[in-house]
Amino acid sequence: MFQILVVDDDRHTRMLLEAILKAENYTVFTADNGVSALEVLDREHVDLVVLDIMMPKMDGYEFTKLLRETNNDLPILMVSARQLPADKRKGFLVGTDDYITKPIDEEEMLLRIKALLRRAQIVHEKKLRFGGVLLDYNSFGVSREGETVVLPQKEFLLLYKLLSYPGRIFTRLQLMDEIWGSESETGWETVTVHIGRLRKRFEDWNEFEIESVRGLGYRAVKKK
Repeated sequence: MFQILVVDDDRHTRMLLEAILKAENYTVFTADNGVSALEVLDREHVDLVVLDIMMPKMDGYEFTKLLRETNNDLPILMVSARQLPADKRKGFLVGTDDYITKPIDEEEMLLRIKALLRRAQIVHEKKLRFGGVLLDYNSFGVSREGETVVLPQKEFLLLYKLLSYPGRIFTRLQLMDEIWGSESETGWETVTVHIGRLRKRFEDWNEFEIESVRGLGYRAVKKK
């Protein structure tokens, strides 16, 4: 469940890229310029950025340069109508990881995205540490001090999401949309059921707990 940010000022291009990526089971966020993209990065975990160059407010070059100056090594794939060698060279000089030109070859773009994710070791090292607890995305295992609990997929994804943002409140609808998908016919009550199962499984663990926030949703916190 890798999360990709598409940044392009053309609405139709954003919609096209979003559809292509969602068909490959990526979670997709969109922004229409570099400033908006930075706001998304402040709110969401993103694994890779697909980035246009020519945009208002902050273009793709400025956005990439700013990220690299702050030591952010987030993989970036520039997608641009600019085909001159000088344009590509400038893209690599400011810090993009790869560059393809429009019109987009869908298969080529997907292959390049997979290669970038692999190169960044995201595929092989999708792990999260929360104090002494380790969550392994590849095995759906939750481990501590030699003890491992392997979870069903949805329970693992739910716990992974909550522990990725400790203290942050997620509504049932947010969790439903992200874990089950916005088009799922499953009711939001299933989130409550899965939260109950997680609480039961980890009731004896003193590293974390899942709190209900009345009228809002759920959050994961470190136990005191």
